[in-house]
Amino acid sequence: MLKSLALAIPILVAEVSAVQTPTQNQIVVTAQRSGAPMWTIETETGTIILVGEIRAVPKSTPWQPDRLEEATAEADRVIIRAAPKFSPGDVFRLIFRGGRFTKLPDKSVAADYLDPAQRARLAALEAEYDIDYDRRSFLMTGFDLLARRLDFDDETTDDATDVVRKAADRADVPITRPDRFRGEDLLDDLADADPREHIPCLEAAMSATEAGQPIIAARGDDWRKFDIPAVMDNPLELALGTCWPWADPEVGEEIRAQWVGMIETAAAQSGTSLAVVPLRVLAEEGGVLDELEMRGFAIGGPDWRGRAAP
Repeated sequence: MLKSLALAIPILVAEVSAVQTPTQNQIVVTAQRSGAPMWTIETETGTIILVGEIRAVPKSTPWQPDRLEEATAEADRVIIRAAPKFSPGDVFRLIFRGGRFTKLPDKSVAADYLDPAQRARLAALEAEYDIDYDRRSFLMTGFDLLARRLDFDDETTDDATDVVRKAADRADVPITRPDRFRGEDLLDDLADADPREHIPCLEAAMSATEAGQPIIAARGDDWRKFDIPAVMDNPLELALGTCWPWADPEVGEEIRAQWVGMIETAAAQSGTSLAVVPLRVLAEEGGVLDELEMRGFAIGGPDWRGRAAP
């Protein structure tokens, strides 16, 4: 009798463990119930979940971040973005060279760079908001239009990255981040840019501001409905993706390469990897999803470019 019981105990423990330990599929289902758009990649040894993040999710957007927290706690590892690394020296550089970031060079004015139609649009916004952008750098003008005039980041909830980071810290789930860009490199890149390089940012920011507050809620609603092409075409998302640093050819390319590399590394590991990736980096033409598909990964999830994913 005792011998039979001794033999049965390991079997019972294994069965209980199997019930208590979530399967990879259960983790995916839990993550999907959050309402955030996501894609999955099945490998020989595990599963990768790619959450498409937008910044500044409106509070009116009906998603369930607690479900993403639950999935994070059961994942084997998470991958999230990293902020640029700014040193005290970088701060002093910004103070002493601030004019190169905030103003147009050599006492030039907006009309020296913009065509008549572009300058007229800017003048209309200046009149509407009673502000003078004539000497301000186009990048700073773009940021001001988005953050202070359109006020896109007011009344928002935690981004998916913040949700996952906090949940991973609580559950002691290992966190991987891309290499952080040095603040010195980013500031040098910004200071050396020709003002004309930031005109696309200005135009996109003007379009978003002209469209007004309704685009903010529409972007959140389309994100929640997994209408990825609509999110990508939203004037606010276009503006955020057109302005520095995303649109910088070198910085943007390095950001995309970092994500592809980390996901490929995760594909060689066992268990479930959960990655929160900026949606624009994921779903843009030639972005991370396109690159992963080109490398032979079978990607399941929402349509990200006008056709159904496998």
